[in-house]
Amino acid sequence: MSPAVEDHAEDHTAGRRSVEDHARARVVTDAPLSNPVPVAMRYDPADTSGAVCFAFPGGNEWIFPRSLLESGLRAPASRGDVSVWPCGRAQTVLEFHSPDGVAVVQFDSSPLVRFLRHTYATDARAAPSPAAGRP
Repeated sequence: MSPAVEDHAEDHTAGRRSVEDHARARVVTDAPLSNPVPVAMRYDPADTSGAVCFAFPGGNEWIFPRSLLESGLRAPASRGDVSVWPCGRAQTVLEFHSPDGVAVVQFDSSPLVRFLRHTYATDARAAPSPAAGRP
């Protein structure tokens, strides 16, 4: 069974729309089978850093640039403690390094692409139209 998108939600706070999508991913281990884990993917357009947050069970969260996720869908990309790369035609791997070790997590690419689309759509809605305010 491959990871799948669970849902999409938007938080309307102070006129800005935060994005939260949910997906399932597989933690890559040497075990023969692994159960999918739920992952909340968040983006707040009010955060000027342009970062996304991937929240895993147990309170583990990773915050990294949205541009890293976008680049890593096409070709291997790395920044700091996070690496992202395509794995075949329909999978993407995220690798997270911490003092406690390394976590390698595999996603279907489509939920990640959908999440990015939601984040860019939110930015477009939040930006004033060039014609706004003109008679």
